[in-house]
Amino acid sequence: MSQHYWGIDLGGTKIEGVVLSSTEEPTPLLRLRVPTEADRGYEHVIGQFRTLIDRMESEVGARPDRVGICTPGVIDPHTQRLKNCNATSLNGQPLASDLQSALQMQVVTSNDANCFALAEARLGAARGAESVFGVILGSGVGGGIVVGNHALYGGQGIAGEWGHNLLAADGPDCYCGRTGCVETILAGPFLERHYAALSGQQRSLAEVAERAEGGQDPHATATIDRLITYFGMAIAAVINIVDPHVVVLGGGVSNVDALYTRGVEEVEQFVFNHRLDTRIVRHELGDSAGVFGAAMLVA
Repeated sequence: MSQHYWGIDLGGTKIEGVVLSSTEEPTPLLRLRVPTEADRGYEHVIGQFRTLIDRMESEVGARPDRVGICTPGVIDPHTQRLKNCNATSLNGQPLASDLQSALQMQVVTSNDANCFALAEARLGAARGAESVFGVILGSGVGGGIVVGNHALYGGQGIAGEWGHNLLAADGPDCYCGRTGCVETILAGPFLERHYAALSGQQRSLAEVAERAEGGQDPHATATIDRLITYFGMAIAAVINIVDPHVVVLGGGVSNVDALYTRGVEEVEQFVFNHRLDTRIVRHELGDSAGVFGAAMLVA
């Protein structure tokens, strides 16, 4: 029986596993990946989990009695089926129970934002903080809340899902069926789309941010200014409700340096306090956060 902490991160293209020896040390004993191959069907994905666990067991020489799994959606606490997953073929599936049967071990699941927040709270940029709001700003927008090193789920399993709060009533359509969600304003693809609409040119967000910083592209400046303004409004709304000690930013959009200077100043304009005490910091664990957070689920 393994006394280590095993975690698995279910991604769109890969399923990654890690074995940690400690909750205080982010250096893994083992890290392996297999392709997700979701296009081959749900049962094939379950089989890929089994393949990964078997390989991990072979490498480590032991098998755990439970494993933490980071999912792209959340298990509905009432139906025990996956929901709110952008890999829509997985929605409605009893993923946790199916994995428990296939792997013959206890399975503890949480979504990618919660795992990100948990990993950064225990091992990364927010280590030691009493409460943490972990933000994913990437191709989508998500969030997770950690208090006392434990992720909060809420009565519906949607705690921290600020990405689908209304931010701009006249904003773009969202895949959730609403318009103007935080995700449609702050997610990377929408920012790139906004720049293209202004300039008539396609550029990556990294290029847009660089051009805005250089001051030679007014359309890039307008795009980043818009990001900063709406970021301030959206994060301040979360701080006003949750009041976390630390906000950790992750995902591709979090690489925009202006978020940590002008963005923080903008948050201060909207937060319900005469000053902003909340620390807003860049992630430390990078793409390791999801799988490390999964391992923390069984810590």
